[in-house]
Amino acid sequence: MEIKKVFLNQSDMPRQWYNIAADMSTPMQPPLHPGTGQPIGPDDLAPIFPMNLIEQEVSTQRWIDIPDEVLNILAIWRPSPLTRAYNLEKYLGTPAKIYFKDESVSPSGSHKPNTAVAQAYYNKVFGIKRIATETGAGQWGSSLAMATQLFGLELKVYMVRVSFEQKPYRKILMRTWGAECVASPSQDTNFGRKMLAKYPDTPGSLGIAISEAIEDTVTSKDTRYALGSVLNHVMLHQTIIGLEAQKQFEYLGTYPDIVIGCVGGGSNFAGVSFPFIRDKIYGKNVRIIGVEPSACPTLTKGTFLYDFGDTAATTPLLPMHTLGHNFIPKPFHAGGLRYHGMAPLVSQLLLDNLIEPQAYSQVKTYEAGLAFARSEGIVPAPETNHAIAAVFHEALKCKEEGVAKTILFNLSGHGIMDLTGYDSYLDNKLVDYEMPAEEIAEALKELESYPKPKV
Repeated sequence: MEIKKVFLNQSDMPRQWYNIAADMSTPMQPPLHPGTGQPIGPDDLAPIFPMNLIEQEVSTQRWIDIPDEVLNILAIWRPSPLTRAYNLEKYLGTPAKIYFKDESVSPSGSHKPNTAVAQAYYNKVFGIKRIATETGAGQWGSSLAMATQLFGLELKVYMVRVSFEQKPYRKILMRTWGAECVASPSQDTNFGRKMLAKYPDTPGSLGIAISEAIEDTVTSKDTRYALGSVLNHVMLHQTIIGLEAQKQFEYLGTYPDIVIGCVGGGSNFAGVSFPFIRDKIYGKNVRIIGVEPSACPTLTKGTFLYDFGDTAATTPLLPMHTLGHNFIPKPFHAGGLRYHGMAPLVSQLLLDNLIEPQAYSQVKTYEAGLAFARSEGIVPAPETNHAIAAVFHEALKCKEEGVAKTILFNLSGHGIMDLTGYDSYLDNKLVDYEMPAEEIAEALKELESYPKPKV
């Protein structure tokens, strides 16, 4: 019988997170204070994040210990399996060997608890009582709801309106784990009320939801903000995915030629790829591909600029590939990939030519996701379908060239609570949208007066 899955023992779970900032040839450019234009310090972030997470955010230490309290909860579902997609290989008729890291096995069905558990723990030990956050598709909100419940914290989630309406079961899941969830823009914040007055029919955006969560944070007692992607400490916590995968490939006696992940803010992509990018930095021949929607093409069409992380312009200015913080994406179904900016770490890795970006339309991604579901039995999240579309492209290229490459991708979550998108696809109701260059240029006009990062 061929090896279908590689499981690690609980004792093999990584005990440290990997910080890629220690090995990047080009140092990260600092976030800037929006008022002074000068690099921010830890004290500037203290009203928003607990200091123990701020220390991780600015750290250049290569390895950071995972606390036992975090490991004990991660062990509910970790280590996650590395699975060979034999049936998908047969369906594609490819000589490529396709593996996926299955993050859908977590209680919330995605990779998001890897950092949700860590952030809830660090807030708890710092003395925080309550957390405010945003969520797109609801994977982050539900993951943090689980984590805060396990650590005895309160949570309020501002969920992007279009996803709040498209994905009601994510909202129910958050409530089941004890969190409060409202549609964003909401009537609960000044900024939410302002946006609703100006755009009553807005589908919302992650930028708007972030603004609401930050406003909630700074106006509430014993509250801090938690973000599910983009920031350095979030990327750090997710690297447990790639570190496990490296051990699993070592067991198989092989190594991937290509590593693929979908990218919205960057967290699941960073999780699977950063340990392999370290190998690439030190001479390993491996391609790293980040895949995004053509309707929100941050890496493929965005510009590397200093921009705000939220629509209300309350965050520090971050050096990142961006479509402009006022960008409100069309309501396509991959809710977790509708963010206007890209993680500064991922953005810098693209500038350093260590990763390759690709973009696909939502019809193409659902076509790939449906084929994966029918061959491998797992219904993937709409976000994951973007990675699978790239896997199809690379596997069929192997078929054309007669080369048996080994491909790894991150199955970042299942799509059991995202079936309305599949229903629309099966009923031929999905419409493709590619963001035009003129719209991107218009969205970036406001940034012309901002400080410019070095390229």
